[in-house]
Amino acid sequence: MGEPLILDVRGVEIDAAALAPAVEHVRAGGVLCYPTETVYGFGALATVQGVRDVRRLKRRETDRPLLALLPDALHAEGLVWTERARELADIFWPGALTLVLADPDRTFPTGVRSGAGGVGVRVSPHPVVRALLDGLGVALTSTSANEAGGQAARSGGEAASVLQRLGAGVGVMLVDAGALPESAPSTVIDCMGPEPVVLREGSVPVGRLRCVLPEIDTVESS
Repeated sequence: MGEPLILDVRGVEIDAAALAPAVEHVRAGGVLCYPTETVYGFGALATVQGVRDVRRLKRRETDRPLLALLPDALHAEGLVWTERARELADIFWPGALTLVLADPDRTFPTGVRSGAGGVGVRVSPHPVVRALLDGLGVALTSTSANEAGGQAARSGGEAASVLQRLGAGVGVMLVDAGALPESAPSTVIDCMGPEPVVLREGSVPVGRLRCVLPEIDTVESS
């Protein structure tokens, strides 16, 4: 099986050249472990095989969909954008805000598209993610880099330990950008209905959201 590949970008200027090996790895069907604005994540192309490979690595329950990180909002054109969703994206993207949008045309495969027909999407501000997506030009799936029930990795060293415990081989590449600052997970908002509902409060607090949309609801109060 071999050991996971490692691309060390600590202290390196993050640009297309620095991330080119990771981009090629993903294009060839590989799985990536990479830093985001919150934690390290596992991801691959948003394809049936890509979803299967990430789930196999993480040993993840099949009923929990992966997120899709996008180069920009234009790459979610196949999804249904409500007026409220566009307003949130315009203000909070790039940022730690995940919007769940309806996917009636099945733009994304099962495993990214939930059983309810929604897809969680985000535009990340992290420079590694930005360079990866600029190189790929398509969505990259995302789920926290951890074992089932374990803490998500917040450094390249922690991510390498997780990969070792999961038995990852050369089909996985770790992009080591060092340690990440402490951060709450992304805030998740369901925008499939006429009014958005906060499913999980995280890095973007509800109070800040209500400065934009005073009527925004939460799961607890709905």
